[in-house]
Amino acid sequence: MTAIGPNVRINSARLWDSLMEMAKIGPGVAGGNNRQTLTDADSEGRHLFQRWCEAAGCSMGVDTMGNMFATRPGTDPNALPVYIGSHLDTQPTGGKYDGVLGVLAGLEVVRSMNDLGIKTKHPVVVTNWTNEEGARFAPAMLASGVFAGIHTEEYAKGRIDLEGKVFGEELKRIGWVGDEKVGARKMHAMFEYHIEQGPILEAEGKEIGVVTHGQGLWWLEITLTGKDAHTGSTPMNMRVNAGLGMARITERVHQIAMAHQPNAVGAVGQVTVFPNSRNVIPGKVIFTVDIRSPDQAKLDAMRAEVERAAHAVAKELGLGCSIEPVGHFDPVTFDPTLVKRVRENAERLGFSHMDIISGAGHDACWINRVAPTVMIMCPCVDGLSHNEAEEISQDWAAKGADVLFHAVVETAGVVG
Repeated sequence: MTAIGPNVRINSARLWDSLMEMAKIGPGVAGGNNRQTLTDADSEGRHLFQRWCEAAGCSMGVDTMGNMFATRPGTDPNALPVYIGSHLDTQPTGGKYDGVLGVLAGLEVVRSMNDLGIKTKHPVVVTNWTNEEGARFAPAMLASGVFAGIHTEEYAKGRIDLEGKVFGEELKRIGWVGDEKVGARKMHAMFEYHIEQGPILEAEGKEIGVVTHGQGLWWLEITLTGKDAHTGSTPMNMRVNAGLGMARITERVHQIAMAHQPNAVGAVGQVTVFPNSRNVIPGKVIFTVDIRSPDQAKLDAMRAEVERAAHAVAKELGLGCSIEPVGHFDPVTFDPTLVKRVRENAERLGFSHMDIISGAGHDACWINRVAPTVMIMCPCVDGLSHNEAEEISQDWAAKGADVLFHAVVETAGVVG
């Protein structure tokens, strides 16, 4: 037997209680969370997760990037583990579910297996990937990227936040440098459960998103250099205004994304203005452009067009211009066998579902490079995420976790 009966469910109340308990750590100012990576709050959340995992009979391993792996043994010591993973870190004004749902639903899978006395051939490992968000240390999905061989560990540990703090030093400071070599673990499969972070599932009235693909993206950090000058006494025709350059490029990013419809998006996100004074023309602006598409040709074309537009604007205004890619991954196709398994289990459990493309980047996008990987999504209210008002229902959380539970147990192979 490799599966369990369709009447079997996870403990919905326990999953929800765990989500609410974790949300007490690193509270935001408007009902959400500010538990950014490698902060004291992140460390506190990690300790709570570890206690829960050990109480569920798991052993905890940590690698040198701080990735956490809670292992429930299988019956076959030679069988590769089935991983369930996401992240506990949040945006500065993040919600209670982004990433956290995937980690704690993985823990709930293990707890429910324990409750029901389910043994599997393959071990099951619940994972917390370090710095998925990339809000404090760019790029996003940093530690899973090192695990998958996308980034070197030296590069990752040298990342610097806006306060000048270094990733490797902060990881050491909070006490989460493990002893495992990053990427040494081998996987039979990996599942990531996540809120959609978009409005499609709710609008379509679907309970389960079967994620077939993920958008590729480029994060481009553009630095424009002009000349600081007094806003009141500098003639308009003598200004070298980096802020004006950013404004024009922002509009061009929007136009470029619109020109590549459908299935293309783009916007300017993080902005740092120097000297950021109300009566000084900006002499320097650093800002990020985020462009995404599931179509490789569109993604490549948009990057080239954004870079051409930025240099053209800078030349017209007499600005210095440098562009540095600070985040990238190609469009992702998730494992067809696992996608089919998720879809079939959603049907078997009687849940409404649809195929969906992930608009956001996730750790699964990198792990897909080294192991068969799939994602499951549940709706979120109004598609709102990366916002303290992010909300889901207990029922949505439970149904996605039920599909995760059944698909993971089937993949791990029930024994007995």
